Amino acid sequence: MSDTNAETLQYRFDGPEDAPVLILGPSLGTTWHMWDRQIPELIRQWRVLRYDLPGHGGAAAHPATSTAELADRLTATLDQLGIEHFGYAGCSIGGAIGLQLALRHPHRVASLALVSAAARFGTPDAWRQTGVIVRANGLGQIAQGTPERWFTTGFRAAQGGIVDWAVQMVRTTDPGCYIAACEAMAAHDCRPDLDRITVPTLVLCGADDPVTPPADARVLVAAIPDARLAVVPSASHLVPVEQPAAVTDLLVRHFGTAWNEPPVSAISAALPTRILAGADPAAVPADGAGSPYDGRPDPYENGIKVRREVLGDAHVDRAAENADDFTGDFQEFITRYAWGEVWGRPGLDRRTRSVITLTALVARGHYDELAFHTRAALRNGLSAAEIKEVLLHTAVYCGVPAANSAFAVAQRVIREETAPQG
Repeated sequence: MSDTNAETLQYRFDGPEDAPVLILGPSLGTTWHMWDRQIPELIRQWRVLRYDLPGHGGAAAHPATSTAELADRLTATLDQLGIEHFGYAGCSIGGAIGLQLALRHPHRVASLALVSAAARFGTPDAWRQTGVIVRANGLGQIAQGTPERWFTTGFRAAQGGIVDWAVQMVRTTDPGCYIAACEAMAAHDCRPDLDRITVPTLVLCGADDPVTPPADARVLVAAIPDARLAVVPSASHLVPVEQPAAVTDLLVRHFGTAWNEPPVSAISAALPTRILAGADPAAVPADGAGSPYDGRPDPYENGIKVRREVLGDAHVDRAAENADDFTGDFQEFITRYAWGEVWGRPGLDRRTRSVITLTALVARGHYDELAFHTRAALRNGLSAAEIKEVLLHTAVYCGVPAANSAFAVAQRVIREETAPQG
């Protein structure tokens, strides 16, 4: 077992020290104990490394807001341990981390199993809305709803002890790290890159999983070259817990028969061809060279990304649907300059930019925009109490009538956004 810092993950080992390393990655809201029932059989052939996500299972609360960052932390942990080559099985967000490893370090991954995983998990808006609710209400409601998402009806009725354990696992997770993990799930989308995965891959799902249904698994299998699909009957999202024997058998067979040893040239092959050929890296044109932005990339692409992350897909999609020949250029202008050039700058974090925006909108009396920027402020990490303080401050500098109208708008939005989900 290890302590963690901001660059590594908490982990534990089981099994013989001289065996090949097999890594097991957890689902959001769980700890490494979700794999307990697989360990006795797996350690017959492998040295098993399990890890906890930040803020889970007593791990240090260093939030990570992307699956790529979590993969980097796991890679740093493996580097510290001197582990270069390994097999990997991950559940849900653990599977997303496995996809990142296979894309970023294919020469290190001997074999891959994706359990209850997806190339994209639901919609970004749904994950960010979950983050807003946790920020407002804590993890109690999320924990109580966990059994319905993780287990089938029959399992919940028969295994009350495991259901209580699952609820307690979520309750004891650090809320800030859970919110950050929701951001990571919102941003995760490997669909354009799946055909670049070259390691032997098993895609495993529960037949009754409402979170990552078999359709998500089939997307992975269709796009990853030579991937195999296994659908486990009478199982929901946390299939390693609900059907431990079936999952163990599938993992043993997959990793026992599909384990690639890296060729000697693997690391060299991963380097850019022009560098290997002795080209001067400084001579390679920077992205965006020749553009009208002084060699910088066109800010539109970053602008649409930031705009969607802050305002939500639904808002941006409505704006796009309503754009026509008269308003289309204006929408493009907003995306490119307001969101790409200003909101996309690194000098201020998004929380601070939300505070500034709310204040400016109150001062100018722009209450329609205040409504959707109140939603944006919640997405960007401001609590309802902090928004209240911002508006109270505007009463002094922008006037009581303006602040009074602003409080009415913000109160309505906050009630809508932070109401418990039924």
